[in-house]
Amino acid sequence: MTFLIQQTLIYAIPLMIVALAGVFAERSGIINLALEGIMIFGAFIGVMFVRIMQASGGILAAKAAGDWVTLQGLELLAMLAAGIMGAIFSLLLSFASINLRADQTIGGTALNMMAPALVLFLVRIIANQNTLQMATGDSASWFMIKKSTLGIDKNTDLGFFGETFLNKTYIATYICIILFVVLSIILYKTKFGLRLRACGENPQAADSLGINVYKMRYAGTTISGFLAGMGGFVYALTTANCTANGDVAGFGFLALAVMIFGNWKPLNIAGASLLFGLFKCVAAAYSSIDINGDGVYWLAEIGVSSHLYRMLPYIITLVVLAFTSKKSRAPKAEGIPYDKSQR
Repeated sequence: MTFLIQQTLIYAIPLMIVALAGVFAERSGIINLALEGIMIFGAFIGVMFVRIMQASGGILAAKAAGDWVTLQGLELLAMLAAGIMGAIFSLLLSFASINLRADQTIGGTALNMMAPALVLFLVRIIANQNTLQMATGDSASWFMIKKSTLGIDKNTDLGFFGETFLNKTYIATYICIILFVVLSIILYKTKFGLRLRACGENPQAADSLGINVYKMRYAGTTISGFLAGMGGFVYALTTANCTANGDVAGFGFLALAVMIFGNWKPLNIAGASLLFGLFKCVAAAYSSIDINGDGVYWLAEIGVSSHLYRMLPYIITLVVLAFTSKKSRAPKAEGIPYDKSQR
């Protein structure tokens, strides 16, 4: 059960934070279909940042000395770098959607096509191969928090809670959870959040009250880009062994499905992310899941094709959206370019 929970969180957290990224953009009135592309770009920037920092003698000395605090700081800085560059990348969508009043669906699709091509081009230049990796080691040996990291003997039993949430975990997971809670409060309990949501529901009314709709939409899309870029690196760190290859396994599109299924509400999105994360976990590690703790790997022994397990998250996505999309209520003004002259 510990393994199942840990793996579910690893898949659910990037979905959750990227789905929240979509909420910030769409609550401001901008459809951000570019979440997939921004995640790809953020993953590349984060891995590249780690690779560059590994060339520093200080970082290598910290790793050799087992200075886990410095290594966790490097992880947080990589998340920050990925988020900042994701925010900058999202400005392309903001400019096209707000200033040029271009079709937001087409703009997002264009970024989704451009990001993997750009990343693969840069990876080929930097590494002369199709995958950008850490300069040395892997994400688990550098960034995973284990018992030995905390000075605890590896044979010590920490109990269910300790084994599940303290051993073999990444600090990025908990940072994302904290950020999710804080930004959800900001979106629904602050003046900024109220103004942002007003611009996605009735921008003309918001403008009449002195709210700058253009600035609020830029803010919503930029926050969205930051979260998506950071989520891309968290995905690469926890599930792809800190590598970037121009692909995030469709997590950006799954995050859009989570957002719609969650009806653009943070609490619902958290629940939907755990559901989708569970099925993604089953698809990736069905042969290693011991449901009852009795040493029987039931999912691997029932004779179901591995291809079906890999298809499961996407089948569930289609089924869930088919039954819930009609009841979902999107922001009224999303996708509609704002024209100050209209009332």
